[in-house]
Amino acid sequence: MEPLPGRPGNLTPEEDEKLRKFWEMFLQVCGVLGEEAAGDADTASESQGKAGAAGSEKPKKKRMSLFKKKKDKENSTAAKVAAMESIKENDPEDKWGENKAYLDTLATHSPEQIRATIWSMVKHDNPDALLLRFLRARKWNLQRALVMLMSTMNWRCSEARVDEEIMANGEEFAAINEKSASGKEKKLAEDFLGQLRMGKSHCYGTDKAGRPICIVRARLHKAGEQDEEGLERFTVYLIETTRFMLTPPVDTACVLFDLTGFSLANMDYTPVKFMIKCFEANYPESLGVVLVHKAPWVFQGIWKIVKGWLDPVVASKVHFTNNIRDLEEFVAKERIPEDLEGTSGYSYTYKEPIPGENAKMKDIETKEKLLQEREGLYEEYESKTIEWINETNATKRATLHSERDSIAKNLRDQYWRLDPYIRSRSFYDRVGVIKLDGKVDYYPPKIAPATTNGTAAALAAGETAADDVD
Repeated sequence: MEPLPGRPGNLTPEEDEKLRKFWEMFLQVCGVLGEEAAGDADTASESQGKAGAAGSEKPKKKRMSLFKKKKDKENSTAAKVAAMESIKENDPEDKWGENKAYLDTLATHSPEQIRATIWSMVKHDNPDALLLRFLRARKWNLQRALVMLMSTMNWRCSEARVDEEIMANGEEFAAINEKSASGKEKKLAEDFLGQLRMGKSHCYGTDKAGRPICIVRARLHKAGEQDEEGLERFTVYLIETTRFMLTPPVDTACVLFDLTGFSLANMDYTPVKFMIKCFEANYPESLGVVLVHKAPWVFQGIWKIVKGWLDPVVASKVHFTNNIRDLEEFVAKERIPEDLEGTSGYSYTYKEPIPGENAKMKDIETKEKLLQEREGLYEEYESKTIEWINETNATKRATLHSERDSIAKNLRDQYWRLDPYIRSRSFYDRVGVIKLDGKVDYYPPKIAPATTNGTAAALAAGETAADDVD
């Protein structure tokens, strides 16, 4: 498959220029690229050459202050407050309060914090691909794309704590808390695992466009059974896990809402609103198509309300399917689960966490070495990006772009060496959908029940249960 428009490897000259400018803005906000360095076409390349010839350390990158110094601190604060008030009143396009989050982020986070959080968002992805999501989502408006990026960074770091808690703790931590914790922690663990066990939302296979499918069985949800925080954690966990199932050039997912047996008792507007915000504000350009399957007549009124909340672009991706023939327009019948009248023979069954499967996360020494190695790749990519930003010769710029792509590949490969030390194993790791090297098998062979000590030991050593086939 060829990359879609607006993706790495398929940019118009105008889009490529926008990407370069966006990287410049991002690196300035992070304090990596100083204002005095922007536009200096020779500084980075000359410094690199001297460092290479002398065999010395990498040259220090120029840095900048995030805020220009003000003579009067009070006037500076007043100006920020006035700007916030102006944003609230004069920006009807700011649906999710991103402008305020942007200002809050700049005021409360250091450039180093912003840089670290956004680099942690990259994971196994191409850094260009991540930034391009925000540019496409904001129709290539650089300032609005930067505001969105900073707002997402603030949400991940300060509100959701995506990497530090949700993905690091994962399923095994919940299984432990389910048995040994009390109060709120026990309730959160029970809700989290309960949704996984019933398969309320789970991923299986791909649609005809190669997009991984997330199936949401609405009839299994009852309003009030889980608290809001638990539902949100589960939603973020599933979205983040699905990210690992995106195989370039495919970079979006298919969400299939199975409304078989749906009634008003299953309707809960709060998690729906949160899901919409996730896809529109925090995971831009990650939704390829939404299939609403077998919607009963009572859903018509609900849809009118929900559609009013959706961005028109997102609403245009929603399709209603009433039977297996309609569904087959998007998913091959032999890839559709049995409970959706398909012939795949697949039926979701949750496999519990295996004690010891996250043993590598306790190896702090190796983790720190890998994180230091990754930091070196970040700096290498940033340095080469500064050269690329400043280069005016088209041929040299193309060479620099190719060198950046090579570093991006190293980042991806290195991520999968780091992954077992920072991310708790998921159901999809245990059944062999997500492989240790990042490869994806959307239809792994049936796995034997992982109950032996040998299997647990293999997982603890970094092996995957997918290798233990019937």
